Amino acid sequence: MPTVLGLEGSANKVGAGVVRDGAVLSNRRATYVTPPGHGFAPGPTGRHHRERLLDLVGAALRDAGVGPAELDGVAFTKGPGMGAPLAVVATVARTLAQLWALPLLAVNHCVGHIEMGRLLGAAPDPAVLYVSGGNTQVISYSRRRYRILGETLDVAVGNCIDRLARLLQIPNDPSPGYNVEQLAKRGRRLVPLPYVVKGLDVSFSGLLSHLQAVTPKLLESGEATPEDLCFSLQETVFAMLSEVTERALALTRARHLLLVGGVACEGHPKVGGVGPGFGGLDPDLGV
Repeated sequence: MPTVLGLEGSANKVGAGVVRDGAVLSNRRATYVTPPGHGFAPGPTGRHHRERLLDLVGAALRDAGVGPAELDGVAFTKGPGMGAPLAVVATVARTLAQLWALPLLAVNHCVGHIEMGRLLGAAPDPAVLYVSGGNTQVISYSRRRYRILGETLDVAVGNCIDRLARLLQIPNDPSPGYNVEQLAKRGRRLVPLPYVVKGLDVSFSGLLSHLQAVTPKLLESGEATPEDLCFSLQETVFAMLSEVTERALALTRARHLLLVGGVACEGHPKVGGVGPGFGGLDPDLGV
């Protein structure tokens, strides 16, 4: 039974965990949180990861009850992601692998999300909706390859939601997406927003530009509240994603749908932001 230490740090979250033969023995992480109205830049995020990662590794090994001698490899996120945070994780992983004379395993961030979902969710051959801060894709596995059936033509859905959080000065702790979800639950008015679906592709940039233009006027006039805007954004973008996902299911005839990525965890504070938010799905489905 192989036992592997895995390190992840592609964006503002950094983590270390131990997996043995498909069972997660430990999972430690820390989040770089910025003030309201601010995003996270590569440099400061990388420095945060550098300060926290070794402590997380130690905690993950203690939680799992294993030592370096019991490990069979060290895995790390190779990409995609932010350059500086990825470089920190790669350096630590490479150093530990050399110190402990272990194989070094580079993992594709996107494929890691999907494979983890297949492992923990018992979905052998699913269609996949991958929604996160940097990715929005509808994916299916065919002929020994993951194939992108549809995707965003511009910004990712998570980035779109985060930009609204910045616009409304919504706190980033525990995550902007989580806080947008909580406000959306109290929204009462659906504000009309651009809805752009092109086959199996979606586009969010026009919707985002429209929001940036009308939000100050709507708030000042009292026509909409921050809660209404969060509710309207979520209803619109999730409806777009539901439409392209239904088309992908009809195309692939898949019996399972796997929902992965950070936006799949919207509404769940421990994972930062699927839960009650994304179409009322169970939080255990988001990986």
